[in-house]
Amino acid sequence: MNRFLQDLIRKGENQRVDFKYCINDSRKIARTLSAFANTEGGILLLGVRDNGTIAGVNTDEEYYMIETAARIYCSPEIPVTITQYHVNGKTVIGVSVEKGNKRPYKVKGEDGKWKAYFRNNDQNLVANSILIRLWQRSSAKSGLLIKFGKAEMTLMEYLRNNEYISLTAFRKITRLPSYKAEKIIVSLLSCGILAMDASEKGYRYRLGSEPVSEEMINWNRDRKSGISQF
Repeated sequence: MNRFLQDLIRKGENQRVDFKYCINDSRKIARTLSAFANTEGGILLLGVRDNGTIAGVNTDEEYYMIETAARIYCSPEIPVTITQYHVNGKTVIGVSVEKGNKRPYKVKGEDGKWKAYFRNNDQNLVANSILIRLWQRSSAKSGLLIKFGKAEMTLMEYLRNNEYISLTAFRKITRLPSYKAEKIIVSLLSCGILAMDASEKGYRYRLGSEPVSEEMINWNRDRKSGISQF
């Protein structure tokens, strides 16, 4: 067996590797392509069972469905690199995806709605509006200017006493409309003041690697409001 393929299978499914036994729906493949392009990139192995055993695939049919997934069901179209591996008379197809520079990459569902996905360990999760806005902001060339006012201070003080907060809880303690609450969270995620944890159960936010100091909170409290550059 090819050493590279052997190493991928040995490590199992993870943040950058996904196995598919077969393709029976191009949309399912499109979700994985979207998740890889929106996150760190990765490789999809077709013809490999979840337990790592080789099943093999029908090459011509798989190529068509991969092309359909990348070109028709993904927007923008996702470039892929396809490699064939031959193992004991069976064919495994590797579909490599680089991290994209046009995020968010969305997938058209059966209901006609477009959703963006991201990779979280070995899962493909649906991106919420905050994550989508964060991707859009990360591609902007302008600098980041944050208004650090009452709502931001309330959030920081809450997270000094609680490990996590949800968007719903943040809106509740600040009485902000959804759009404004999301805008604040996106800004604080952008500069590392907040970090996000995601799972199938939803999204939670916590203090990040660049927490605001006590002096900054006190300074803003004394001024009532202000503008800080991060």
